[in-house]
Amino acid sequence: MTSATDSPSPAAIRLIATDLDGTLLRDDKTVSDRTVAALAAAEEAGIEVFFVTGRPARWMDVVSDHVHGHGLAICANGAAVADLHDGGRLIEVRPLERPLALGIVHALRAAVPGTSFAVELSTGIHYEPAYPPFHLDPGATVAVAEKLLHEETPGTGAPVLKLLAHHTELAPDEFLAQARAAAGDRASFTRSSPTALLEISGPGVSKASTLELCCAERGISPAEVVAFGDMPNDVEMLSWAGTSYAMGNAHPAAIAAASGQTATNGEDGVAVVIERIIAERRAADAAH
Repeated sequence: MTSATDSPSPAAIRLIATDLDGTLLRDDKTVSDRTVAALAAAEEAGIEVFFVTGRPARWMDVVSDHVHGHGLAICANGAAVADLHDGGRLIEVRPLERPLALGIVHALRAAVPGTSFAVELSTGIHYEPAYPPFHLDPGATVAVAEKLLHEETPGTGAPVLKLLAHHTELAPDEFLAQARAAAGDRASFTRSSPTALLEISGPGVSKASTLELCCAERGISPAEVVAFGDMPNDVEMLSWAGTSYAMGNAHPAAIAAASGQTATNGEDGVAVVIERIIAERRAADAAH
């Protein structure tokens, strides 16, 4: 495991992909002045920055002022690409089909009693009575998941971005393991919360797979990407990128997947690495 403070950065970085909560954002959900400056310096140096998060597009206001150039963000663990220059408009959606989501609900109800569900649509979130309420979404519908996933005419409802599953008694990693055993062959299961809250996406949908698509459109290879993350939903992205850093506060799975480790989110660990990349680039330019 390398350190962000003493290991060399790759010479030809073209894109930085960073998670938000627990990674770029401090614990109070703000972006520090140091990190704002580092992001701006990266863009000025010709390095694209992609925010890659489990958050829905409507919760991206915390970083929308810091999107440069392309204005795009990968949201909902790869289920959507949003244009933050256009109010978070979704320009690409990789949905979890409703019949598949319904089957997963039935499988988890049987295998892990006590599970409650929420359905994250492209238009907002809705949840069951037993699910922890979303105070940021006061207009949510409260009903059983079977009703939330029902369509009078197939294909007419808003796309399902994620199915969320919550358990009040199980430990988070234990819940994830049981859910994957019950239905992991049907969809992508992960988590990013410190509580037993699972995030379920369509088959093959992850931060990494959508980031790979965005990079391919730009002719950018994994070797030209530096990624940052802290939780299990970052594992695939940290493994895919040519260079990756788990935060000092990261989950063990993220640490194992990354090629290096930086400081904590409270210590501006992302900025620490970006500053070194920029310094190396300037030194190389001066040498030539």
